[in-house]
Amino acid sequence: MPKLDFDVITLGHGSGGTLTNKLLDSGVFDVLSNDILNERHDGAFLEMNGKMAFSTDSFLVSPIFFPGGNIGELAVNGTVNDLAMCGATPKYLSLSFIIEEGLKMTEFWEILVAIKNACEKADVKVVTGDTKVVEKGKGDKVFINTSGIGNIHPKAHISEKNIKIGDKIIVSGNIATHGMAIMSVREGLEFDSTIESDTINLNHTISRLIDGFGSAIHLLTDPTRGGVATVLKEIALSSNIGIDIFQKDLPIDSQVASACELLGLDPLYVANEGLFLSFVDASIANSFVETLQKDENGTNAKIIGTVVEAHPKQVILESAIGGKRMVSMLPGEQLPRIC
Repeated sequence: MPKLDFDVITLGHGSGGTLTNKLLDSGVFDVLSNDILNERHDGAFLEMNGKMAFSTDSFLVSPIFFPGGNIGELAVNGTVNDLAMCGATPKYLSLSFIIEEGLKMTEFWEILVAIKNACEKADVKVVTGDTKVVEKGKGDKVFINTSGIGNIHPKAHISEKNIKIGDKIIVSGNIATHGMAIMSVREGLEFDSTIESDTINLNHTISRLIDGFGSAIHLLTDPTRGGVATVLKEIALSSNIGIDIFQKDLPIDSQVASACELLGLDPLYVANEGLFLSFVDASIANSFVETLQKDENGTNAKIIGTVVEAHPKQVILESAIGGKRMVSMLPGEQLPRIC
């Protein structure tokens, strides 16, 4: 970390003057340097061809540092993954900070380094952005907004309209891990080993799957806030389909399951960050899972459900002992400030 004049962020760092320029020169532009960002213009000049996807998201997780990551890489991975769910190859990001006065420079630097590393893993560039500082007590250390753009994969045809009766629903890995990593820190829970967030970029994994299975992949979505249950219920409602899922097939780490039980939380409603759901044609479901399980981001992938003609607009969970219940959306805020 370079030597800066202050140990913490001050209101002067958001003034647009000398301190702002020092912060950007020694921080953002230095760490995230690339040919487009280095133009330092009010916007970015980009070269794009064909059909594109665009997405934006804001991140206000608390705490900003958590087992397995921090708010910086979460912000990059979140927008990268949103683009990947569209069948796009993420290419460029914008990055905006709202920083609370008093944030330690060492913490800001650590966040920047995490952003740089996450961008390199996802093969994306930060090309424009903004930094603002608010008075102490009017923020919570730092909030981040990222927007991203990318080209749609030529073999991708991702849409809820493509879902059909008989489609298999596949989850790429263990559910509820990110949410419980955050909650374990907040609640001071101790386990044999630390529960770590699953935040990771999924774009390379998705690209390989689209390469192999193309339009047989009908829908991709990441179950972040609201968890798997809420996402499936939203899809059932908007697509007028029925969904059956099976508790025995839901992959979950034993420590995560224990933490959920201890806190009285249903893992189906807990947020995820390195996870995605796929609706795929039944004819390729087994091959899709086998391929995904060979990928580092899909080793625990499983088929968890089926699209059915019965009970349209409803998601039905069959329990491990054979009972059935309707699954609804998350009615309120189960885990605030989770992403």
